[in-house]
Amino acid sequence: MPSFDVISKIDLAELDNAVNQTRKELSTRYDFQGVKAEIDIAPDHTSLTLKTNSEEKLQAAKEVLLGKLAKRGISLRVLEFGDIEKTGLSNVKQPIKLQQGIPVEKSKELIKVLKDSKIKVQGSIQADQLRVTGKNRDDLQEAMALFRKEQDRLSLDMQFTNFRD
Repeated sequence: MPSFDVISKIDLAELDNAVNQTRKELSTRYDFQGVKAEIDIAPDHTSLTLKTNSEEKLQAAKEVLLGKLAKRGISLRVLEFGDIEKTGLSNVKQPIKLQQGIPVEKSKELIKVLKDSKIKVQGSIQADQLRVTGKNRDDLQEAMALFRKEQDRLSLDMQFTNFRD
């Protein structure tokens, strides 16, 4: 029976490259001279932390980071920005959570979208991914097109893998 998997993964090497490029640009930019701006990646690659000495510099650093991520082909939908927190000595930081895998709630929403569309396919949740099966290839391609349309509404980055005929 034909099937495909819907996953949401980040290329960790590209993430590291984008963060390193951001660090390098911030160290050479004129408006960041004398400003301590840091970008830290959690060891398990689940989050980033931006730290600077003012909210304006934090916004500028965030814009540089977003530009570098987009150039490296990392979807900005995988980022979940936390609240800006004040730390000691008038510094500020902002945590950024990285989404790896599809959460169960989002998988349930995707299955609901499939059922509402009346396409003759079935979705099944398998850990942090979704498997879609159907009787013919055209229905599966129609389901992929539907998911691509719903990507922005669900704020979920999706890749389609393991297409079997």
